[in-house]
Amino acid sequence: MKKMKRVPGEIRAQIAAMPIRRLADGSTEILLVTSRTTKRWIVPKGWPIKGLTPPEAAAREAFEEAGVVGRILSEPAGRYTYWKRMSDHFILCEVTLYLLEVERQLATWAEQDQRRSQWFSLDDAADLVEEPELATAIRNLMPAFAL
Repeated sequence: MKKMKRVPGEIRAQIAAMPIRRLADGSTEILLVTSRTTKRWIVPKGWPIKGLTPPEAAAREAFEEAGVVGRILSEPAGRYTYWKRMSDHFILCEVTLYLLEVERQLATWAEQDQRRSQWFSLDDAADLVEEPELATAIRNLMPAFAL
């Protein structure tokens, strides 16, 4: 089978998890991680994984990047685009977001030494992420999780 050549300027698809948890007081938090290179706050994301559905791949990214496991919802919770920095150029990516209802966070996980991870209120998380469309997607969760 011939490998498809990438077209310069084409939009690349990525998947991401939006790991959330409900606190005892009824408020909702989202888990953000830092990107490996620029250290900005993002949600766990990556490329589609062969043999996994997009939601399953998003759950795998959350497991590897943040050590969280839970129930991934199959319907997308939103989308956003951003410019991904490669070694010698940038590529435009469209990220499909899936809500992950976190059941537990492991004590150790694959990328814990490469990234920081921290729980934030939805409002704070929306202020911290640099991608405007990701901030909007996080803010769009607020009505669904309002007290």
